[in-house]
Amino acid sequence: MKRTLQSGLLVLCGLGLLRISLVTDLCLRYVKESMRPLLIASGCVLVLLGVVSAILDRRGRQREHDTHGHDHSHVPRVAWLLLLPALSLLCYAPPALGAYTASRQPPKPIVRQGEFAPLAAISPLPMTLSDFTSRVQQDRARAIKGRTVLMTGIVTPHGKGGWDLTRIIINCCAADAQSVKVRVYGGPVPPANTWVTVTGVWHPAGTLGTSSAAVALDARTVKKVPRPVNGYQDALPLPTARTP
Repeated sequence: MKRTLQSGLLVLCGLGLLRISLVTDLCLRYVKESMRPLLIASGCVLVLLGVVSAILDRRGRQREHDTHGHDHSHVPRVAWLLLLPALSLLCYAPPALGAYTASRQPPKPIVRQGEFAPLAAISPLPMTLSDFTSRVQQDRARAIKGRTVLMTGIVTPHGKGGWDLTRIIINCCAADAQSVKVRVYGGPVPPANTWVTVTGVWHPAGTLGTSSAAVALDARTVKKVPRPVNGYQDALPLPTARTP
C-alpha cells in the first residue's frame, strides 16, 4: 500500500467519526452525550494527520525520486484493515442496543435509599424505571400503592408472550451497558424494540416496600412513541395529563 493511500484511510476514518458525532446523532447509540466533543476532536485530529501525512509523503517521494530515480514508499499490507472501520463509519452504522442485549443482562443494581420525598400530586405520575423500582422495593411508606404511573422504555419480550418495559443505561459507552426492567401485565404486546409509554398501577405481588415486591405494572394504556435522541438514559417521560 502506498503511503498516500494510508493517509487517505486516516482521512476516511476521521470523516467517519465526524459524520456520526458532528453531522448526525449516531454516536449516541454507542456513547454518552458527554463523549461527543471527544469524538469530534478525534475526527478532526485524524483528518489533520491524514492531510499532513499526505503532504509530507509527497515531498519525501519527490526528493527520493530526484535522488534515486524511483519510489520506495510503502507500508505493511495489514494497514488495509483501516479500511473496514472507515467504511463502517461512513456507510453503515450498527444498530443501537435493544431488546436482544437487555434480555441477556441481569437487572442493574438499584441504589438503596433511606428516605423518599413525597410523590407529586399528578396523575398519571411520570417516573423513571429506576425510581419505580426503588419505590416498590424500598419505600416503607408504600406511597406508590394505588398510584397511576407513566413510564417510557423499549419492549423486551420474555417467556410465553410476556414482556418487560426496559431502559438500557450506559456509564461511558455501549460496552458497559446495564438495563432496568419493569414487568408489564395486561394490554397488547408490542413488537420487540418498540419504544412505548405505559400507564398503569403497581402489580400486587409480594410485600410492597420490601425486596419481595414484584417490580411490575398492570398496564392500562400502552402507546407507541418515537425513540428519544439519547435513549441510553433512564429519563422521565412527558406527562400526558395533569390533575389537581
